[in-house]
Amino acid sequence: MRKLTQVLLLAGTSAMAFSAIAKDAGYIGEIDVVHGDSSADTATGKVFLDTNRNSRLDAGEAGLAGVLVSNGREVVATGEDGSYTLPAYDDMNLFITKPAGYMTPVSDDMIPQFSYVHKVAGSANLRFGGIEPTGPLPQSVNFPLVEDPVGDEFQCLVFGDTQPYSNQEVSYVRQTVGKLLTNRDNSATQCLLFQGDVMGDDLSLYPRFKQIVAKGDVPQYYVAGNHDLDFDAKSDADSFDTFRREFGPEYYSFDIGQVHFVVLDDVRYPCNGVDAHAFCDLSAKPSYNGVISERQLEWLKNDLANVPENKLIVVSAHIPFVTYTDATAQKHQVDNLDKLYDLIGDRPALGLSGHTHTTEQILPGEFYKGWEEATGTGPAKFHQIITGAVSGSWWAGDLNNSGVPHATQRLGSPRGYYVLDFAGSDYVDTFLTFEGDENDQLHVSFNTPRFRDWAEQLVSYTTQNDIPNDITPPVTVNDLGDMDMLTRADLSGTTYVAINVWNGSKESRVSFSINGGDPIEAERTQKGEGEEAFDGPTYSDPLAMAKQSTNGRQAVRSTTGGDATAGYRTWQGLQWTGVAGPFQDWMLTTKSSHLWRAELPGDLPAGVHTLEVRTTDRYGRIYKQTKTFEVVDELPQMTWQEKFWNE
Repeated sequence: MRKLTQVLLLAGTSAMAFSAIAKDAGYIGEIDVVHGDSSADTATGKVFLDTNRNSRLDAGEAGLAGVLVSNGREVVATGEDGSYTLPAYDDMNLFITKPAGYMTPVSDDMIPQFSYVHKVAGSANLRFGGIEPTGPLPQSVNFPLVEDPVGDEFQCLVFGDTQPYSNQEVSYVRQTVGKLLTNRDNSATQCLLFQGDVMGDDLSLYPRFKQIVAKGDVPQYYVAGNHDLDFDAKSDADSFDTFRREFGPEYYSFDIGQVHFVVLDDVRYPCNGVDAHAFCDLSAKPSYNGVISERQLEWLKNDLANVPENKLIVVSAHIPFVTYTDATAQKHQVDNLDKLYDLIGDRPALGLSGHTHTTEQILPGEFYKGWEEATGTGPAKFHQIITGAVSGSWWAGDLNNSGVPHATQRLGSPRGYYVLDFAGSDYVDTFLTFEGDENDQLHVSFNTPRFRDWAEQLVSYTTQNDIPNDITPPVTVNDLGDMDMLTRADLSGTTYVAINVWNGSKESRVSFSINGGDPIEAERTQKGEGEEAFDGPTYSDPLAMAKQSTNGRQAVRSTTGGDATAGYRTWQGLQWTGVAGPFQDWMLTTKSSHLWRAELPGDLPAGVHTLEVRTTDRYGRIYKQTKTFEVVDELPQMTWQEKFWNE
């Protein structure tokens, strides 16, 4: 209880209060690679305390004992003098696990320098260059560290799928992540975790991206996603070579305080001819699959053997271990999750992932139909968070007040990021948006018969037509009228108060009161007890769908740009142009794992009413939102009343 109280206090306190543990952001450097005669099958070197901070092993600088060093398979601890010896492979990442209380050098772009990428022959003619041939193994690879007494209380920021496909979308990253990092106090923030799909296929944009994020002066740790792939790679061994060149290993670990962070690569590409799925067949188009390689599993077993049982394990991957959103989809979950569960065992653990462009809280014991078939597992073994997407629904939608697309996410959450506050091996997670403050945790709307009729027409249109197109949709957001004006017909035909708690979990409690009356408990639409996802207008989020229903940007044209600037481009240059229509059907919030609802009383008198919504999260934090709504006998004319001007 004491530790949890510490974490809650940390989460609720400004980072200014923790300036005493401010990170050392000025240690710019690199690892010490010494070339010369070397044994062809052995990697050697030292981990040392870099007292003069020049990133070189100088005479008199002491080695550090007990630091973990790996070749991506074997793991050894350095000896008393800081030395290590490991088997060498022609294609490997040689890296250390940064120990707690120390810091590695960082590049000018704040990328931690803890690894040497060794690829004797280099990459095989990749579009974005991959890795140049490294030639023979260096005589020694030495890893510098400096003391960094962070302590056991610290903070990390977690960003899902930034995924810019173009320089325009990199600018959106600047206006969201970049703006956030340059305007907040980062003194208590010890790491930034990017959960994969850092880029959207065009890997030439990495340098600009890194320069933007570096303005936060916080060390950045990256997960490789399926849009960070070298798509012209012929084998999985080469598929993340450009990522490795820019960021380092595709899997690794590091320690801060009482937390052991593990980053995994769970994207196999191409999976064709390797994994026994139809989409991986040799006759199919090259595809990826969610799976953790046997080499990684061996490394992770060796890595965890050196980690105390009471340390918190934070496991980051791109493809979710399991997901509510795509519970029945094989490639969007981890094939061999059972093996990861076996390795983690009963250790305290937290899983982080991205990929689905949704926020999802999956607590131990939670379970949805499809998981067993896709992953061979049942109820979740440890807490998992799917961390949403900075890009939201792929930077789609009209511009918000910051000049960035609203891109409301698939389960209804706005674009945002997570803050993880750690105290020892305990933690508190908080979802924050780029536009609001920490009290903005939900939105509320009314699921009325009128909305459901409207939504049926919208969904039917998206399933019957390619999106975007030039076919006028049957309904737009304008046809909903005032969503907070309820008629007698709405109340008699069942109207739900629909509350989307963006970071809600099965332990959240949600209620509302009307005009200060007794609270009415709302129920989560999904129980997480093995059922299928409940989908359709009855289970949808009205406010999210209203925002997703009318994408005006795709109808924009000009005489200056003509076809070149009509609408906007997304994904691999695909042009979204046509009428002002909805998002594609799979992007609409017709279901959600964090939606609560309860029926609105049918006997409310006509007039203006106040609705106060209250949610209590799994940590006991209370969030409230108040709105007004109207009850009328019939909807009045909602447009200009011309009748008064026709006389």
